Amino acid sequence: MRPTVPLHADPGLQPERTVLSWGRTMLLFSLVGAVFLRWMPYYGLWTVGLTAVCALVAGGIYLTQKLRYSRQSRGIADGRVEADVSAVLATTCATIALGVMGLLAVLA
Repeated sequence: MRPTVPLHADPGLQPERTVLSWGRTMLLFSLVGAVFLRWMPYYGLWTVGLTAVCALVAGGIYLTQKLRYSRQSRGIADGRVEADVSAVLATTCATIALGVMGLLAVLA
């Protein structure tokens, strides 16, 4: 087994911080999804939908972490790092959808 070669020289650079940040976001969506399940006796099946959205977002973040890290590491090596606008937009849309679904659950 050959040793892995780092994609950049400084292990404290932006890719590591970004991966940690997305990891915290993934943990938050997982935690909020679990809290929604506790509300099931009060709000019914709406909470299952809320939990499913949280699980989808957390799973999406988990599945794209390695790609995001390697893309940013290559960007540092090339001297050009671009923002992951689609991931931020998807997370924002999911958060808005959760808010709307939550309001519908309370009002229904």
